[in-house]
Amino acid sequence: MTTPPPAAGAPVTVVGIDAAGRPAHPGLAEVLAGAGLVVGAARHLAAVPVPPGCATAALGPLTSALNRLRAAVAAGTPAVVLASGDPGFFGIVRRLRAAGLPLRVLPAVSSVAAVFARAGLPWDGAAVVTAHGRDLRPALNACRALPAVAVLTAPGAGATELGAGLVGWPRRLLVGEHLGTPDERVTWTTPEEAAGRAWADPHVLLSLTDPPARDPLPGPAAAAPGTGEAGVPAFGAMRVDNQPAAAPTGGWALPESAYAHRASMITKAEVRALVVARLRPRLGRLIWDVGAGSGSVGIECALLGAAVVAVERDPAAPVRANAARHRVDVRVVTGSAPAVLAGLPAPDAAFVGGGGTDVLAAVAARHPERVVVTLAALDRVAPAVHLLRAAGYAVEGSQLAAARLADLPGGSIRLAATNPVVVLTGERP
Repeated sequence: MTTPPPAAGAPVTVVGIDAAGRPAHPGLAEVLAGAGLVVGAARHLAAVPVPPGCATAALGPLTSALNRLRAAVAAGTPAVVLASGDPGFFGIVRRLRAAGLPLRVLPAVSSVAAVFARAGLPWDGAAVVTAHGRDLRPALNACRALPAVAVLTAPGAGATELGAGLVGWPRRLLVGEHLGTPDERVTWTTPEEAAGRAWADPHVLLSLTDPPARDPLPGPAAAAPGTGEAGVPAFGAMRVDNQPAAAPTGGWALPESAYAHRASMITKAEVRALVVARLRPRLGRLIWDVGAGSGSVGIECALLGAAVVAVERDPAAPVRANAARHRVDVRVVTGSAPAVLAGLPAPDAAFVGGGGTDVLAAVAARHPERVVVTLAALDRVAPAVHLLRAAGYAVEGSQLAAARLADLPGGSIRLAATNPVVVLTGERP
């Protein structure tokens, strides 16, 4: 979609207030001196020298502020908008541009850059997501899926709620409160600790994979205002490409040889390709892999950016080793379904590769958007279809019968058939 050009009239100057606590942008004094209207949060208006007699508007519901800014532009009155950090980074610039206002932006250091700097960590491989003004689940699932995630938070969608959702995942959290102010506090904590306390707004959260056991963990004590935390170990490796949840360079629907498995008990590549497509994994979604075995389905969902919980009753199953081999973070829950499913976070989509109708019923009872089932026995197809329909799913299915090339003596080639498998997909209307 083409971005509309700015509207005619005096531009609105959007000025970032530095989250790093450094002095204000050198251009701020000049634009304030000539301003006829200054818009910003109450704390920002109190922090800058607004000229006497200049009209101000404290940000609340944005509609009122947009109307005043439009009127200022139409009248040729210079207007200034104050915002936190870099206002073009998950900030107000998007809304102002959508309103057709002509803009000039003077950015400052974003809160994300500031909190990584406090930690003394690189962040070029981190994902940045926001829970401000939107559903918390995609941000939470990004933290579950990726080794380094920064979350811009909001009241009711902050470190307390994210910590509660990350219990069971090996994560270390860093919470930066009131960055760049005298009240700044930077705290290392665990998901359990974060869930059990209140945090001051505004704050930003880093979710990082735990370092190896040989490295000492930083304690949850607060850092001094304006400083980083000493002795922070190197955390789990970040991906080095520019898209932390980009499609894997090695692809997916990998051959069975890419996984350790027992007696060929693994979802074959041809079937896996369809199953993964039906699950629609992506960053921000949580996938269950029930009856994981080798974990090939869940691992390939994780390679595509999804958070994954792999449920497997056999503690010796190779799912953990395979996840480590493919360098993805899969949470493995050991136990027998359906009992072990109780208490797990609700999935966006679920793959059921093992178990009977009681397992499928328990999965459907959690109301994921999609349920994908693979069945080798034809007598199990009709009960599964009826069960999913009764649970409110529209069901479609296919039988896959692949035949692979195989060499014969003398250089001839034949087709070797694999066992046919029925793939059912239930989708909630």
